[in-house]
Amino acid sequence: MPVALACPIAPSAAERERLKKMAYGHRTEHRLRVRAQVVLHAARGRSNARIARETGLHIDTVRRWRGRFAQAGLPGLRDRERCGRPASFTLVQAAEIKALACQLPAESGTPLSHWSCPELAREAVARGVAPFLSASTVRRWLTRDALKPWQHQSWIFITDPDFRLKATRVLDLYARTWQGEPLGEDEYVISADEKTSVQARCHCHPTLAPGQARAMRVNHTYGRGGALAYLAAYDVHHARVFGRTEPRTGITPFMSLVTQVMNREPYASAKRVFWIVDNGSSHRGQKAVARLRTAFPNTVMVHTPVRASWLNQIEVYFSVIQRKVVTPNDFTDLTQVRDRLRDFENRYNATAQPFQWKFTTSDLDDLLARLDRHTADHPEQSSDAPTA
Repeated sequence: MPVALACPIAPSAAERERLKKMAYGHRTEHRLRVRAQVVLHAARGRSNARIARETGLHIDTVRRWRGRFAQAGLPGLRDRERCGRPASFTLVQAAEIKALACQLPAESGTPLSHWSCPELAREAVARGVAPFLSASTVRRWLTRDALKPWQHQSWIFITDPDFRLKATRVLDLYARTWQGEPLGEDEYVISADEKTSVQARCHCHPTLAPGQARAMRVNHTYGRGGALAYLAAYDVHHARVFGRTEPRTGITPFMSLVTQVMNREPYASAKRVFWIVDNGSSHRGQKAVARLRTAFPNTVMVHTPVRASWLNQIEVYFSVIQRKVVTPNDFTDLTQVRDRLRDFENRYNATAQPFQWKFTTSDLDDLLARLDRHTADHPEQSSDAPTA
């Protein structure tokens, strides 16, 4: 019986280049790499038996991929669709699970704060959506649509009626603009606030440094060594921090911080120095504005909107302090806390660059527009929001 001749293979230049990338690419799947190598061997005129010996494949496997490339080219190297076993669940059942995951458990009377995959599977079976359902199946369905009902994000609804006006003034100052006019070279913007209750905690066992395949280890139990307040002022456009520690916050400690900054150059002789503060009790309302102007006539106090301290850039610096200085907290007494804060302040000022503040007035308009749409869609929730 005559032996069938091997299919001749003559790939184009583009196909040959693509085959080489598939055959020798580090990110190519193993099965595609082997198939591409079979075709390249065949393109050199080698027989199926020789290709099978050199690649370690069965001759029938070599014959199959050689024939498929000859018939369909590169697409012929892909796996063909397979029927597989019948699906255990319908698309409607999957959609019902996803709809359930997008509802709060309280809406259906379930005593849970949020859904987990096992809870969703049990709830679906209890409702008769499916006779049986595993948590892994639910997780696979939710992953396809990036649904994560076990996570949550908190936010604060805007209650300040003058939010846009106050926020715009702050954002304009970050852009070196005030009331439509650019700031001069002798005008400065200071962001100030207090970080309360910086504690001195002495752990009962010394902190262990990280090692190979081991994270830093901090003993859970500790003794308290007291707490203090850290007040800081941040020059927004020159990335310079001025800080001080006090036993507690209040009007007097805050004015001491202002005096510390305003008694030095270039702020003492500046045309104007804008102080951006939140609505804390140390600098709240028009009395604080008048008090600051009386003490230093070249200052202008600018308040952020109510419950919008995130617009104050000093909060970014405080987050740096929290991550790099006081966490994990391992101080024997408050003197160590003061020394660490002062030393870090000097280290920071030596290399700091202004924060890349990206939230602009355009972003503010987009935020307010989204909140307006939310208010229109949920009037009953918005009417229950507390007023400023």
